[in-house]
Amino acid sequence: MDLQPLALPATAGDWLPWTDARVEQGVAAAEAGLADLRAAAPGDPVALTRWNDVEVALSQVLSLVSLLGAVHPDGAVREAAESHDLATRRLATDVYLDAEVHARLAALDADALDAPARRVLADALRAFRRSGVDRDDATRERVRELDRRAQELGQSFSRAIREGRRTTRVPAASLADLPADWLAAHPADADGTVEVSTDYPDTLPVLTHARDAEARRAVARTMHNVAWPENDAVLAELLTTRRERATLLGHADWPSYDAELKMIGEGDRIPEFVDRVAEAADAPGRRDLADLLEVARAAGEDVVDFSSWRHHLETLRRERFDVDTQEVRRYLDAGKVRAGLLEVTGRLFGLRYEPVDAPTWHPEVTSHDVHLEDGTLLGRVHLDLHPRPDKYHHAAQFSLVPGVRDRLLPEGVLVCNFSRGLMELDHVVTLFHEFGHLLHHVLAGRHDWVRFSGVSTEWDFVEAPSQLLEEWAWDAGVLASFATDEHGTPIPSELVGRMRAAQELGTALLARTQTAYAAISYAFHQECPPDLTARLRELMARYSLVELVTDTHFHAGFGHLEGYTSAYYTYLWSKVIAQDLFSAFDADDLFAPEVARRYRDTVLAAGGSRDAADLVEDFLGRPYDDRAFSAWLDHRGEDHL
Repeated sequence: MDLQPLALPATAGDWLPWTDARVEQGVAAAEAGLADLRAAAPGDPVALTRWNDVEVALSQVLSLVSLLGAVHPDGAVREAAESHDLATRRLATDVYLDAEVHARLAALDADALDAPARRVLADALRAFRRSGVDRDDATRERVRELDRRAQELGQSFSRAIREGRRTTRVPAASLADLPADWLAAHPADADGTVEVSTDYPDTLPVLTHARDAEARRAVARTMHNVAWPENDAVLAELLTTRRERATLLGHADWPSYDAELKMIGEGDRIPEFVDRVAEAADAPGRRDLADLLEVARAAGEDVVDFSSWRHHLETLRRERFDVDTQEVRRYLDAGKVRAGLLEVTGRLFGLRYEPVDAPTWHPEVTSHDVHLEDGTLLGRVHLDLHPRPDKYHHAAQFSLVPGVRDRLLPEGVLVCNFSRGLMELDHVVTLFHEFGHLLHHVLAGRHDWVRFSGVSTEWDFVEAPSQLLEEWAWDAGVLASFATDEHGTPIPSELVGRMRAAQELGTALLARTQTAYAAISYAFHQECPPDLTARLRELMARYSLVELVTDTHFHAGFGHLEGYTSAYYTYLWSKVIAQDLFSAFDADDLFAPEVARRYRDTVLAAGGSRDAADLVEDFLGRPYDDRAFSAWLDHRGEDHL
C-alpha cells in the first residue's frame, strides 16, 4: 500500500482549524471503533481488531496535540492543542474505566490468538486492571477524578517550564572569555551589561567559559529557578494525586504502581539500584571531585557547585589533555553536523534520507523521507533544532504520526535547542542521542498493532538505543566525515583522542549527579515530602558530589518529574544495557554492516513486540550484564593518550 505522510497546513492561519478538524476526526474514529467493539459478539476476535482501531485513533490525536503544544509558535494553536490533549486523555481514561469494553476483551480466548495478538490482549487487560475497571463505582469515579486532575497538573507543570524563559543581566567584562561568535550575538547594552537567557545556547557557554564566578553564579541561579515558585505547589499536588491513585488501586505508593510496567518490576528495587550505582561511582567520583576542587581553589573558589563544575572541568580538561572546547567548536558547524548525522546513520543502518520541501509549523524545521536501501519508504522525520520563544526547552523526540503497517506512515520530530552556528561537542552528542529515538520510532513503524509501534517498549530500555548511538559521535573517523573547520580541514584524529580522554574525566562525578536526579524522582513520589526544596537539598547532599547553588529550586524546572514520574532511574538502567550493546560492535570499524543491520532488525525494528530483555539477548547471544557499564564508570581515558 502506498502510504503518504501527513499533509500539514501550508499557511499559518490554517493551523488552528486544521488541528481542530484532525482532532474531531480522530475522536470520531475512536468512538466508532468503540461502538463496533461493544457490538461484537462475546468471544469474537474482531473485538481485538476494533481495540487496535481505537488505540490507533487516540494515538494519532495525542501525538499531534502533544507536539503542537510543545513547539507551535502560535499561542492560540498551543492553547488549543493543550485543550484537545486534556479532552482526549479524559476520553482515554473513560475508555479504560468502561466495564463493557473490558468485558468484550476479557471474553476473548487468548489461546486461539497468535503470539502478537496475545501480547496485545494481555497488555490491554493489564491496562484496564491498572485503571480500576474492576473496582466499585465509587472507586472508579474517584480514579477518573484523579486521572483528570493529574493530567491538568502535569500540563501546567510542563507549560510553566516551557514558557518560563528568564534572563540575567551580567557585566560584559565578566564574559570576555566566551567564544567570539557568542559575544557577537550578545552585544552589551548602553549600561555595559549583557542579557543571558535560560535558553541552552545562551546559558551553557557562560557556565563553561566565564572565569567570573559571580557571573556564572547569577546565570546558574536564574537557570535553576525556572518555573519557581509557581511549580512548587503544582508539583506538590501532582505528587499527592498520583499517590492517592496508586494506593486507591492497592499499591503501596506511586513508584510501586509505576514499576509494574518496567523491567525493574518493583518500586522498592529503584532505590536499591540507585544506591548500587552511587556506590560504584563513589570512589572514582571523589577522585574527580578532588581534581576539580584543586582547580577551583587555584581560581580563588572553595566549592564545586552547579555554577562552577562545567568551568572547572573545562579548565582541568584543557590543562590535563590540552583540549579547549572553543578549539573544538570551530569544527562543529550546525549545518555540517546535521548533514553528517544523516550520512552517518544512513550508512550505519542502510538508510537513505531524501530532503522534503513540505510545510511545517516553523520555517527552520527541515524534513526528510527515510528509505531503506531498496527504496522502501519507512517514514518521515522532522528536525526542529533551534530555540525560539515558548518552545519546549530541552531536547526530545516527539511522535507526529504512529506507524502502523499498511495504515499509517510513521513520522517523528526532533525538538532541540542548539546553536544555529557553531555547536558544543556535548550538543552534538545529544543530537545523536535524540536521533536514536527518532530512528527507533521510524524503524519500528511497520507493525500491525499500534501497541508495538516505535519506542513503545519498557521505559527502562527506551534510552538504551539512543545512548548507544552517542558512541558514533565520539569516533574519530565518524567525526572527520563532517566535522571540518571553515577551510574544510577535518578535525584531527589526535584531537578527537584527547577529547575522548578529556570527556571521560568526570564520568563518575556526573554519574553521581544522575543518581541524585533518580533519587529525587523516586523519593518525591514515594514520600510526597511537605517541603520539596528541603528534601531536594537533602537528596542532593547525599547523592551528588556537586553542590546546589544557594537559593535555587531545581525541582520546579525538572521536567522529567512530569513524564518520567518516579522512573528517572531508567537513564542509568538504560546506560547499563547500552554499554553492553556497544560491546557487540567492533570499535575499530563502527560501520561493519553485519552487526549494525542485525541490531537494526533485531532490536530497533521490533519496537514493543517483545520484552526488551529478550530482544537484547537475541542480539548479544546472552542476557545483558553490567560488566561494560562498570568498566565505563571507572574509566579515566588513559588509553586514549
